[in-house]
Amino acid sequence: MPVRGIHPPAARAVAVALGLTLCGAALTLPARASVVDDPVGTSAEGAAIDLRALGSYETGLFDESGAEIVAYHGGSQRLFSVNAHAGEVTVLDVADPAAPTKLFALQTTGVAADDGSTVPAGAVANSVAVRADGLVAVAVESDPKTDAGWVVFFDAAADGSALGAVRVGALPDMVTFTPDGARAVVADEGEPDDDYTVDPEGDVAVVDVPDGVAAPSQDAVRIADFHAYEAEGALPAGVRVFAGIEGTDHPVSRNLEPEYVAVSADSTTAYAVLQEANAVAVVDLAGAEVTEIWPLGAKDFSIEGQGIDPSDEDGGIDVRTVPVQGLYMPDGLNAYTAGGETYLVTANEGDAREWGDYEEPVRIKDLGEDGVAPLCADSPVAGRTADEDLGRLDVSRASGLRADGECYEEVFAFGGRSFSIWTTDGEQVFDSGDDFERITAEAAPGNFNSDHGESSFESRSDAKGPEPENMAIGAVDGRTYAFVGLERVGGVMVYDVTDPAAAQFVQYVNNRDFSVSAEDAIDDGASPAEAVAAAGDLGPEGLAFIAGDDSPTGEPMLAVGNEVSGSTTLFAIDGPAATQVPARGVLTDDNAHDGVRGGAYTVSVDLWWGQSATQVRLLEDGEVVATRNLVDATPSAQHVEFDLTGRTDGRYTYTCELVNAAGTTDCRSHTVRVTDAAPAAPRLSHDNHDKDGAYTVSADLWWGTNATGWTLFEDGEQVATGELTDATPSAQHVEVPLTGREPGTHTYRMVFTNDLGETSSKELTVRVR
Repeated sequence: MPVRGIHPPAARAVAVALGLTLCGAALTLPARASVVDDPVGTSAEGAAIDLRALGSYETGLFDESGAEIVAYHGGSQRLFSVNAHAGEVTVLDVADPAAPTKLFALQTTGVAADDGSTVPAGAVANSVAVRADGLVAVAVESDPKTDAGWVVFFDAAADGSALGAVRVGALPDMVTFTPDGARAVVADEGEPDDDYTVDPEGDVAVVDVPDGVAAPSQDAVRIADFHAYEAEGALPAGVRVFAGIEGTDHPVSRNLEPEYVAVSADSTTAYAVLQEANAVAVVDLAGAEVTEIWPLGAKDFSIEGQGIDPSDEDGGIDVRTVPVQGLYMPDGLNAYTAGGETYLVTANEGDAREWGDYEEPVRIKDLGEDGVAPLCADSPVAGRTADEDLGRLDVSRASGLRADGECYEEVFAFGGRSFSIWTTDGEQVFDSGDDFERITAEAAPGNFNSDHGESSFESRSDAKGPEPENMAIGAVDGRTYAFVGLERVGGVMVYDVTDPAAAQFVQYVNNRDFSVSAEDAIDDGASPAEAVAAAGDLGPEGLAFIAGDDSPTGEPMLAVGNEVSGSTTLFAIDGPAATQVPARGVLTDDNAHDGVRGGAYTVSVDLWWGQSATQVRLLEDGEVVATRNLVDATPSAQHVEFDLTGRTDGRYTYTCELVNAAGTTDCRSHTVRVTDAAPAAPRLSHDNHDKDGAYTVSADLWWGTNATGWTLFEDGEQVATGELTDATPSAQHVEVPLTGREPGTHTYRMVFTNDLGETSSKELTVRVR
């Protein structure tokens, strides 16, 4: 499908600064933030929404699966992000989406399940889902992964203690709740072990869950298996079953591996993707039974508008039609309703079987070598095996053979490099064609088909291209949108899917800085945390739409978990990009409101009316000291507070820049004078009324900037020191008991200190007889 009328949006500076307050609520920002200064992107002309990165939480991990599947709970304003590396789920406070902050992690190790088993150390969290009332379900694979796994339950609003667990099938890879909240549905992938000696069955677990926030019992678990498809002829043609372990029972069930699951709006039917089999299983939830399996078929890359760039060595970007078929093999799957009908949406990633000695992928140029059948002489691919043509493209050795098995009459690549919309009968009503490669070629021509960990050019053209991984579906202003994550080149594709048969491209945005190659930076000595903080989001894995009614901003948002960069990023979903620059903001401050011109104060920016901003930058003496991302709420007022600390005595001139897609508006300058940065001078007193050698020296600071520490000097020598709590302008009081003082006159002086200076009291004289 050709894409017309695409234009790049204005560059957006989105650095996040420390020490900000919004509308009076104090914020705690992470030490790092991977919201890049100039994200890659392009939008369709007249796009109705605009996706914009707000803030990010980083694990500091690189290529360690530090952030994968994400789920949001509106009641607690918490975002749950799977950290497979740590085997846990990170719980983030996203009340301020510009500064997601880790609260704690949901731990599954040691949780006792209702069947008497215990989740062992080494178990891995794969997926998380949250019901509207706060019941959290975490899918956990065992160690080894070929053993039965668990679903562990938590309370989203509580402190992270597990409510309980139930046992399900091997390698539970994805969990979701039905729309009515009555069931949790689990895709048990049943993947074989790495040396291909054990291959468990795949299945779909159906778990009836309590009405309240509580764990179910083991008898609430039912398994929908694939045993009915073991008989010869029972499995529909086109469902790919091959390369099993010889001599095992239920070979079909062991070969079918549910990867992802979606549920119909009426909560009666689940649809499970069987990725390597290139099929979808239909599950009746009431009976926990697989009622149908339908193959997805293949995409014809020889049709105009459905081409690919098939080579990483063709010298440039060349999206073209080729005589190759693409197996859709989706990873992510979602469902939505349009016109009263349920539709399924797939992210057509592609995946190959590679277990033990068996490797399904083979380059076209290598067909006919090492025991692999050659191309048939009359194959349309014959004679096109040069590296710059089709020779380097990965295809399946398991598909395309002539009936006699002697040669390949056609070749099948992995994935569709697209997303598709299907009816629940398996009829495709829409595919995005070659949009993804054409759009990313326009948005990032120097990094077309880049890999995720390393900034590159064309390195993925011979494999699966941009590699659509997963997606979320959400409604904004009466329109339904699909948000599709691209695992390799990165970023999110946004399509309006309100009309399933006529979906329209809206926007592509990629919170990635290609000038920083994370893998290379680490090789050159940077820490993983430094590398990913600079590079931005790498390898989007899980996406969650947050409706405006549940959002902390009152506007819809998108959360994305990025597997390679280990970052979890929140995006604002704004209305159409502004066509007018923001109105002029007004600067004020609260310094001296209590009579003290101290070194800590708040500078506020108010935009009372007119076109809103999506970002405000505060400048101090001409330098940007803080940046804040905003939600465009035109024409509602906007108010931002910047908490500033550590200013020494002097005069500071502030200005601000209000930014939106149409441009920038400067604020009028505002001056703040600091005269009381150091503590006020304490006043000393004593209680030595009988003039003996035991007495107390006291210090009082009645008003002014407080101290954080004090030191008492006696006759010029330090005799005591201590700390104080800064509560400016509240009074401070210190008492120092002294004993054994010799007769004579003693002189005392106390110094009050804070980070910005020190102030000494006047001398106090005490006479001892």
